[in-house]
Amino acid sequence: MREKNRANLQGRRKAVSAALVLLFAVLALLIILPIWVLFVASFKPGSDLLQYGLNLDIRVSRMNLDNYVLLFAGQHEYWKWFFNSICLTVVTVAGTLVVSSFVGYGFAAYEFKGKRVLFVVVLLILSIPLEVVMLPLYKQMSAWKMMDSYAAVILPFVAHASTIFFFRQYLVSIPGSLLEAGRIDGATEYGIFYKLIVPLMKPAFSAMAILNGMNAWNNYLWPLLVIRSSEKYPLTLGLNTLINPYGDNYSLLIVGSVFSVIPIFLLFVAFQKYFIEGMMAGAVKG
Repeated sequence: MREKNRANLQGRRKAVSAALVLLFAVLALLIILPIWVLFVASFKPGSDLLQYGLNLDIRVSRMNLDNYVLLFAGQHEYWKWFFNSICLTVVTVAGTLVVSSFVGYGFAAYEFKGKRVLFVVVLLILSIPLEVVMLPLYKQMSAWKMMDSYAAVILPFVAHASTIFFFRQYLVSIPGSLLEAGRIDGATEYGIFYKLIVPLMKPAFSAMAILNGMNAWNNYLWPLLVIRSSEKYPLTLGLNTLINPYGDNYSLLIVGSVFSVIPIFLLFVAFQKYFIEGMMAGAVKG
């Protein structure tokens, strides 16, 4: 009887494992397929894309490198938009990690008046979509005379509620004895943070760098409201201007979209070592 039950249990485990493998294979296919379609389309003439749309039809006779030649040698502003997005993403991620880690550390390590109320405010902000606060933010940026500047794109999101919450959850289980040991050794509060806490937060920084980097790189709606000059457009806005009622440039749009995936891919490769560890730790601590 025991052997039969053990065999049944092993059979169930194998069935569950097979079902999970199948599920993840389907999910991987759904994720990879659009990227593959975009990559194949980058070798097709713009006229084919306009006529047939994006598809998996591979006609070798119609495929060439003209779109890539146009990207690297043509007269356009793509690389200016690309550089603008790189700068915006780097500054936004760096600022968000610094400010949000300070705030999250404060919530986790210190006791102060109004701490619970402020943390509830952070949780409430998590539930408010950007569309609800866009008008107040827009009026605030206009009153501060920051319109048509990168500061207007970056500043409203430096203290990011979800990043603050994640850092707080990650740090909440830090033993108080570690902080006291730093104070006994004569370290300042900033010294404790930089010398003791920051090394422990590498997985959290990596996870949040990837997530905030993706958000900053793909940001479209808010820059659309505050950026007016075409030379300041990030890549998301710049690519959108290639399609308009008076003409289109599908050739540059498609190959430019392919290259827009590369920075996020490199960002994940750079930080993936700690990404899963950081996400799991932030999810279970506290």
